[in-house]
Parts: sequence; structure tokens; C-alpha cells
Amino acid sequence: MDFPKLLDGTRTLADVFEIVKRAVERDVGYARGGLMLGLADLGNHPQGFIGAFYPVATNVIVMNKVPLTRIKETNPDLYKAYAFHVLLHEYLHSVGYLDEVQCRSKVHAISLELFGDRHPVTLIAEDVSKFFPSLVYPDLAWQPQELNIELVEGFDRGNTGYIA
Repeated sequence: MDFPKLLDGTRTLADVFEIVKRAVERDVGYARGGLMLGLADLGNHPQGFIGAFYPVATNVIVMNKVPLTRIKETNPDLYKAYAFHVLLHEYLHSVGYLDEVQCRSKVHAISLELFGDRHPVTLIAEDVSKFFPSLVYPDLAWQPQELNIELVEGFDRGNTGYIA
């Protein structure tokens, strides 16, 4: 399977997520369905930010809209690679890789194997801070007063008969 070509052919976050699920199933041998994606303003800080989070024992990944918006403004070619990286990380959490260091290592290993050492997916997995100019607003730091999550319709195309 040509993962760089598959990723290039995606149009939506749901499309990217389907590639993420294939990658994880190929690597660890199993997958899970029934996940939802929520987009929320999780704030901005020039020296770091939360890209996304997975509340343990739920069926939702919450992704920060700020970096997605910033990438579209500054470097749209980076959008799919960044989305793949973040969704891969959070999806691995959802299938049991709860330790942050272990999860980051697994993300890098999968990225390197499927995309090679020069692809943006792998470069982001190696050191996301190199991409901060495209991910954060310089000189602005803020946190939202409340968490408003917008669910992405049709996100996980996996077949599930219930919501956990």
C-alpha cells in the first residue's frame, strides 16, 4: 500500500482518518470503530499548544482548530501531514497506547515505516516544534473561556452498532 499516495488523495479529515486506521491495523493488527471527531478552540501559545486529546474510555477525539486554521493560512501543503500525525497519535491512545512517551515513539515508528524519513508526516513526528511557525500564531497566547466542541459528521466510517 502506498501511504504517501493514499494521503495525497484525501480530501477531508474523515478521509485522513481512514488512512490512519489502515496504518494502525497494519502495524498492531487491530482497529476500533465508532470514534467521533470534535473540533474545538483549545487555545494558542507561541511556544506550544495542545494539538488534540483523547479522553480515555470515550469514543471521541477532540482536535484543536487553531493549528488547522493556521496551517491553511501559512502552509496548506502541510495540512494533511499534520492531520495524519495528530489523528494517528490520538487513535493510538484510543486503541490502548496510553503512555505518552510510548505513543510518540509508536507514531514515529509507524510514520517512518510508511512514509520514509523525508516525508512531512515523519518530520512532524520527529519534532513538531520545527513546524511551529505554521502551527501557532506568533506573539499571541490565549485559552478559551469554555470548550465548545463541533462534531464532524461522517468521521469514522467503521461499522459499529453502539456508542460506548
